[in-house]
Amino acid sequence: MDKFKQIETFVSVAQRGSLTAAAQAEGVAPAMIGRRLDALEARLGVKLLVRTTRRLTLTHEGAAFLEESARILADVANMEAAVSAGSVRASGQLRITAPAGFGRRHVAPLVPLFHELHPDVRISLNLSDRVVDLAAEGFDCGVRVGDLPDSSLVSTRLADNRRLCVATPAYLRRHGTPRHPRELLDSERYQCLTLSSEASQTRGWAFMEGDELLHIKPGGPLDCSDGQVLHAWCLGGHGIAWRSTWEVANDIASGRLVSLLDEFAAPPNGIYAVFTQRKHLPLRLRLWIDYLKSRYGDPGYWEQ
Repeated sequence: MDKFKQIETFVSVAQRGSLTAAAQAEGVAPAMIGRRLDALEARLGVKLLVRTTRRLTLTHEGAAFLEESARILADVANMEAAVSAGSVRASGQLRITAPAGFGRRHVAPLVPLFHELHPDVRISLNLSDRVVDLAAEGFDCGVRVGDLPDSSLVSTRLADNRRLCVATPAYLRRHGTPRHPRELLDSERYQCLTLSSEASQTRGWAFMEGDELLHIKPGGPLDCSDGQVLHAWCLGGHGIAWRSTWEVANDIASGRLVSLLDEFAAPPNGIYAVFTQRKHLPLRLRLWIDYLKSRYGDPGYWEQ
């Protein structure tokens, strides 16, 4: 008896709740369904279903086997659809979350472009600066910027992210240009624009001094929990900010901002896609992650 057909039958019975319903869906006699299940259990050497005259109950082994079997059948269906359509076709709901500032600039614009490539995928984008619990809140994927805390999440690095000290030329003409990161601690000379959120930059601004990583916590009369506001204040000439290259690269290229203390720049951290499991990713999620990798991995993307 065909092994794959046995698995299909098992999944159909488990999902429909009875041999009779599975037999009707396939157009065969219930006895045929029963023989396939018997053959599958005999081959595996375990009991998958407890069958009574009133109901079916999955055993512990049956529940585990059902999850794997359903995943395999879904993968086969996706492969067949890809071949028959001449291209990969994904479908279903894709729920994504990303930090608000980065998400507005570098996730939201890509969502409709991805949808054009995969029109059968429905996409929901959540932008929030809090750390979203993917599993508890039902998200398929999160985009995270910076160091990742230890967790059970699986991550894949999409691109490097470097942090820079920046200020306007006018501000530097008024206050001078710092030559060492510790000069930023002189709050009477330099006004530093810092995040007020306790969940962000708890170790301060990071620099390299020789082979050692140096963290300093500068201060100033202005702080804010929103990085986009700090960026705007910096552009307004109100102080020195420590921002990501994805946020200020265009301002530096245009001359609106000047990069400071480059010789002390810390190694880059990363931009990551995070998700709850490595194996058995839905096709739509695998394609989304691959799409982000291809876009962020193109140096020309960040120069736009």
